[in-house]
Amino acid sequence: MFSRILAAFAAAALLLSPTAFAQESSYTYGTVWEISYIQTEPGQFEKYLDWLSGDWRKIQELQKKEGVLVSYHVLAVNNPRNGEPDLLLAVEYKDYLPTAQRVEMQKKIEGMLRSDAHKEDAGSGERKSLRKLAGGMELQELKLK
Repeated sequence: MFSRILAAFAAAALLLSPTAFAQESSYTYGTVWEISYIQTEPGQFEKYLDWLSGDWRKIQELQKKEGVLVSYHVLAVNNPRNGEPDLLLAVEYKDYLPTAQRVEMQKKIEGMLRSDAHKEDAGSGERKSLRKLAGGMELQELKLK
């Protein structure tokens, strides 16, 4: 008799467990966004936009061609307050890249620019006279069902 009562309680516990009431989520994961906050140095806005129109754009277009990147945008911040960026660089990726694929893409970029990691790092340092990297964030879209 006791074992029947125990079995009935166990069955009831299984029926009332959270997994019994599990629902499908109301969203799915979408694309990954990388936003960079750029504060151009006084008098360097046009020069920095020239660089964005050149190598930066080439890099984005290569990644787009390779199917890694969905879109990219350069957004001007209207009336930035003190300390806020005056540009946002928004890059939308299809998904997160595994390390091997990221390394492969970096090699393609270096080949296209006829560069290497050392030159790219030095170039980033040289752009300090044009802009300050004021921060950034990584976001992932949640698509509601």
